[in-house]
Formats: sequence, C-alpha cells, structure tokens
Amino acid sequence: MEEKREFLCGVVEGFYGRPWSMEQRKVLFQWMEKWGLNTYLYGPKDDLKHRLLWREVYSQEEEAQLKTLVSESESRGLRFVYALSPGQDIVFSSSCDIGLLKRKLKQVADLGCQAFAILFDDIDHSLCQADSETFSSFAHAQVTVTNEIFRFLGEPSVFLFCPTEYCGSLCSPNVAKSPYLLTVGEDLLPGISVIWTGSKVISRELSADSLEEVQMVLQRPPLVWDNLHANDYDSRRVFLGPFKGRAPGLRKHLRGLLLNPNCEFEADYIPLHTLGAWHRAGHQKDAEGQYCPEEALSAALKDWMVELNQTLHPGRQDRPVELKPSVAKSKSKTAGSADNHPATRGSQLKSLLDATQGQGSPSEASTKPTLGTTPDRGGQDTGVALCSEEGDLIADRKTKSPSAEEDRQEGKDSKEESQEGGGKAKERPPSRNGIQVKTQGKVSCGSKTPLTESEVRLLTGLYYLPHEHGAPAQRLLQDLAWLKANSHCVSANGKKGQSQKAEEWRRRAEQFQAACEDIARLHCSVVNSVNRAFLYDLYPYVWDLRNTALVAKAFISWLDGRVLNDGCPAGSWRNCFHWCGTTMGAELLGVESEPWMFKGGLAGEVQMLLPVGTNSELFSHPPPLFPTSRLYNIRPFQLKDKVELYRMVRQLHMKTLGIPDAALTHPDLMGDRFLGAFLALCPEYSFVLEDELGVCGCALGILDVRSFAKRCQATWLPSMRDKYPSRTHGVAAPQEVLLLYQDEQSDYPDSLLYHFPSQLCLDALPELVDCSVTRSLLTVLFSALKANGSQGVFCEVLPTDHTRLEFLTKLGFLEILRGEARPREGLVLGRLL
Repeated sequence: MEEKREFLCGVVEGFYGRPWSMEQRKVLFQWMEKWGLNTYLYGPKDDLKHRLLWREVYSQEEEAQLKTLVSESESRGLRFVYALSPGQDIVFSSSCDIGLLKRKLKQVADLGCQAFAILFDDIDHSLCQADSETFSSFAHAQVTVTNEIFRFLGEPSVFLFCPTEYCGSLCSPNVAKSPYLLTVGEDLLPGISVIWTGSKVISRELSADSLEEVQMVLQRPPLVWDNLHANDYDSRRVFLGPFKGRAPGLRKHLRGLLLNPNCEFEADYIPLHTLGAWHRAGHQKDAEGQYCPEEALSAALKDWMVELNQTLHPGRQDRPVELKPSVAKSKSKTAGSADNHPATRGSQLKSLLDATQGQGSPSEASTKPTLGTTPDRGGQDTGVALCSEEGDLIADRKTKSPSAEEDRQEGKDSKEESQEGGGKAKERPPSRNGIQVKTQGKVSCGSKTPLTESEVRLLTGLYYLPHEHGAPAQRLLQDLAWLKANSHCVSANGKKGQSQKAEEWRRRAEQFQAACEDIARLHCSVVNSVNRAFLYDLYPYVWDLRNTALVAKAFISWLDGRVLNDGCPAGSWRNCFHWCGTTMGAELLGVESEPWMFKGGLAGEVQMLLPVGTNSELFSHPPPLFPTSRLYNIRPFQLKDKVELYRMVRQLHMKTLGIPDAALTHPDLMGDRFLGAFLALCPEYSFVLEDELGVCGCALGILDVRSFAKRCQATWLPSMRDKYPSRTHGVAAPQEVLLLYQDEQSDYPDSLLYHFPSQLCLDALPELVDCSVTRSLLTVLFSALKANGSQGVFCEVLPTDHTRLEFLTKLGFLEILRGEARPREGLVLGRLL
C-alpha cells in the first residue's frame, strides 16, 4: 500500500522522433538518481515495436538490451514502466489480438519489468464492425481489454492507462460531461491509474480546480503526462527553460507527473534538473512556497555549465566512432508527427549518428538492431565519415588534401572547408583575390572552447518555453516590432522635423543589430564548443535562428533611409504589413492556444515580422551537413564595395563565357556588363554578403523594371558607349566590347511586368560551404522589394548559361520563389505577394 501511494515523478520517453540511444538512457538514469526522480516510462512513438508493429516480439538481441535497461534503472532506484500502444489497429474483440498483446507484455515481464502502461492516445475513435457488435462504446472496448491485461499481469502496483480523450480540449462536450471519461471512471479497475495532460495537449499551467474536476470524473487522481518541454511538433523549436506553471501543492491531486521532454537528449538537462527541484519541494510542509522556477533555473545553469564543458562525443559515445571511407547505411525514420522534426527529418548528419548509435564496428552498426530504433527501411548512402581523432564529421574523401591534413595537425577545424556531398577539402587562403583581409578580431573558426555562462544564459533565453519567451527573445521581438511600426520616421521621403524620433529609431536599430550579432557569435561558440554531443543536438536550432537574425539585421540596416512612406504610389512598408500585427506567437494566440498553432518559435516570429515572412521556403531548409562557425554578414551596398564586386563577378563570368583572363583588356568590362547598371541606378536595392575574408556574394535588385529601362537608355548606356567606344583612333574595338551590348535591357512584355515588376541578379563565390547564407541574402533583397510595393520578381538567365542555372538550382531558387522556369525565355519567376 505504501508503494502504491508513492508519488511517481520522472521522465516519459514518449515523443515522436528518433528515440534516445542506450547510452543516452543510461546517462538519463544517472541524472534522475542524482536529482531525486523515481520513474521512467519507455514509450517512444517511433519504436516500431512499441506502436506500429506492437504485435511483434523482441529479438534475442533486443531482449538483452531491454533487460539491461531494466536492470540499469533498478540499480539506480528507478521504476521502469514499459508502455505499449496497440490502438492504431487492434481489434478489441479479437482473441488473437488479445493473445498477441499478452504475449508481448509477458515477454517484457519475464525480463524483470514490473510496471506497465497501455496507451490509446492519438488514434481514431471509430470501432470496426466486429467491435461495434461486441462493445457498447469505444471507451467500453478499451476499458475491457485494459482490465483483462491488468489481471493477466497479476495486478501490478503501477499500471497506467492513457485514454484517447487525454486532455480537456479533446473531451466532448467537456470534461464533466464526457461519456468517454465517465465510462473510464466507472468501469476501469481502481488499481489502474489514468494518464492526463491537463486542459490542453501542452498545458501552460495546471490548476488545482481543473485537476479536481478530472479526479471526480475518473474517480481517482490522474497521472500527468506533461508535454511542457515536448518539441516533436515543430522542427524549429527546442525548450531549455525551467519546469514552470505547476505548483508543488498540486501533488495532492495527482498520482504522479512524468515529463515528456525534447527529442534532443542534450536539450533536456535544465528541464529535468528543475523537475527534480520541483519534486523535492513537494516533500516540504509549505510546498507552495518552496519552488521558484527562476531560482531552480539558476541552479540548473550552474550545473549544466560543468556538463557542457566536458568533452563528450555525439550520441554520448564513450569514444569517437571511426567510420571507414566505405559507405555507411542510414537508418533515418519518419516521425509520426506531421512536422518532420530535425531529430528524424532524414538529414545526413542525423542519419549518420543513427547508424553509429549502437556498439561495435561501423559495419555492425549498419545491420545490428538496437532497442528503440527502426529496422532498416532502405537506408541511403551518407557519403560521410567520422573523424577518428575528434568524432567530428568530415567529408568522405578517396584522397585527402595535404592542406587539410596540415590544418588538422594545427588543430584547425578543417571539416567546415569540405564541400557538401563530399569531395576534397579546400584550404581557405589567408587572403582573397591576392588582397590581405583583416578579420577585425572575429572568433577563430577552428578552436574548441568552453561555453561561457553568459552564452548559456543567452541560449536558454532564446529557447525558453512553448508559451513564453526568455528576456533576450522578448527584447529582440519588441525592438523589431517597434522598428517596423516606426520605420516611417527614417523613410526615404518622410516628413522633416522628426529628428528626435529618427534618433530614437536609429538607437533602437543599433540595439537590435547588436542582439543579432550576439546570436551570430553564439552560433560560432556552439560550433566550437568542446561538447560535441551538445553541438549536434542543438546545432540545427541555433543555425536556423542565426540565419533568421542575419536577414533581420540586414533588413533593419536597409530600412534606414530607403523605405518609401505611405504617400508613395509604388507602395509602402505599412501597406505591405496591413495583415501583420505588432505581436506574434504566444502573445497573439493567447493562453488557450496550443503552441503548434504558430510554428517556428522565436525564429518564426522574427520571420513573420519581415515582409516575406509567409514564404516558408525561404526559412525552412535542412542545415548543412558540416557545421561551420564562419561568421557572415549581410548589409546594404556601399560605394567602397564596387571594386571587390567587380573583381568577383569578373572571375565568375569569364569562366562562364569561356574567355581567358588575358583576353580581357579592360578590367571593368564584366562588372559594368553584369552589375554596373544595378549599382549605378538602383544602389538602394543592392546587398553585399561578406565573411571573415571579405566580400563573397551580392544580390542586386530593380524595383520597377519599366522605369529602370528608361533610365538605363537615357544615362547608363550612353556613359558606357563613351567608356567603351566602338572605334578607338580608327581601330575597331575588341570583340569583348560587344559583350557589353549583347542582350541589353530586354523589351519585356507587359503581361510579365504586370505580375513580376522587379528583377534581381545574384552572384556568390563557389567556395561558399553554407548555401543557406546565400538564401538569406536573397531573402533580404526580397524583403526590401516587397516592403516598397513589389508583388513579384524575376531573374534572367541565358539557357546556355549552364553554370548559372546549376548555381540557382543548388540554392533551391525555384522553391524559394515559388515560381516557374521558362528556359526558352531564360526567365525564373517568383511571386512575393
């Protein structure tokens, strides 16, 4: 009786996504023992034998692993609860299915497991014809089978039942009058505990009143399956904040509380650490005043700093895994949720880690089944290998470049110089185009260093809780919303006499840009952190936010003096944002909304405050296989950039046109031909991409092609004819000059310009490893064009220019623009509205 009354508090591995590895679970048990937690529930949705293939028994090897897991938990003083989810296709009236269910649970019981759970969550309410003829209701069918299994297992002291209506929002018509819950409360045997998530699937708070109501209907205190930190519904969110919104005094209304945390194991340190503090506070007489989330967070951060500064390998391996240059099989899985979570979205990075989670050699890892993983469903070649010295990913090379080997000996991170999909690593020169470039004291890309406390606090504040942002994220959004709403103060044709307001705008813009730079430096520090397990779990999220902040920072820089005000007929910033409010996310949706109603977290809210925020293809794409800490910056064009841009485009287009460098007598010819008119006539829609070595790309735009063509004919082309005369001293100009006038401003049809009034030009050095920064460069240009009224943009590419078409395809240009290609006309089109 004493054991039955014990409050169950711990962790449920019940998310959709790649299950944790055996090594990670063992670390989890160590954490739980240290923090006073007592229960672990095994129920990962993507373990096929837990849900989809629940009828199949475990193999001998899987049995051994499961037995080891049960023994490990018991040695730590933890209760191991095995959960099974047969609800998707079980026939409740079938003696065969009931027999298979008993066989499966008997197998697990023989391995030493003494606590069980039957889960009927996230399934259809309908019954098949045979079940409809046997049972009076859906609830009656579930309860009958659950009671039978409970008796079959000898009425264990811990036996959990998850109803299909497992939260207030799923109850029809409500909790108190739900026929389903009333049947469960009346007919379910009293020794069985019922799982509940609160008023919502992801409840911001748990109240005593709501729990009392549930307790009355179920005729027993519920056990809370808490999804507060679950992130399997959103590929761009992770939650590092403290356990919050559940007063310790609620224990008297509960059988227990199990936290279903982030899919990424390394992201769960603070959530579980603070859960332990909450659980310990519940033992105090004055439980209500003994737990403070902010104090618990500070204590957890202090301990997490020690953890983060350990040299840990991906997947919590004891030693770095060595893969031969031969092919490694990928075992990526598709998440049960609809959102394609980064833990299972099939990226090569995660697939490789999946393939190496098990013990043994790489060849064994690709064939040996591991508990909690999905059997091979036709894995694809990853084309990558793990570095045997550091455990970091490097390109799979048949031959290694000497420069890369020298870099590795010097302790540099040569993996970031590898090209996606393999190939030799390229050593980045200390200068670009023969000119020494100063890095201005920026962080080195190669050194592995511990994270600082301020960086960890910033990280936690940026990825806090599903219904609440941390202080850094709140400030970032507030500043961006204010800058957007008051951009007319610095508009290109705004009213005079607003100097004070303009000064305030620029001050807050500087503050916002500094915050974006902090995010960029945080991204660099995460990539360079000594804890590689932490890196590979958190990198996709930090990388995503880094890119979004890169766009927002550049766009705010562009707004100063370039946005058109409401009086301009071409469009305006405010008209563009008639559909967008000043608050987003949780504040806009309110307490009663589920977090997945607005996806993206902080990155998504920043995105939605940009003119092209509804274009998800611009912001949702997989991270690079090789994490790179290289610092990038996007900014509006300045006159001093012209020399570098001309040099860059000359190198790119000379190769494309097949003209040797020696044949070009005038150094400005290519620059004038491809960039000159943009920079001279539309500098306000020109953006530069730079890295630590200098300029490495540009995106140039024309807001109104019609007016641009007139200006070009009136001013630009005459100036070029003067600069490149057709005859000099009676001698015909070289053939190269004819390139300048080839395909001059085309006479585009009105039907095209009506829907696509703007034009763009994009160039970037082929050595860029992270193509996402080039996409970010395009996004800034699109935002600028749309903010001033453009509804569509096109890019002109000659059908014979295969190099350029390949470059645009690599960037996913068609997907970015949601457009279409007209190869015969050499046009790539895309709508911005």
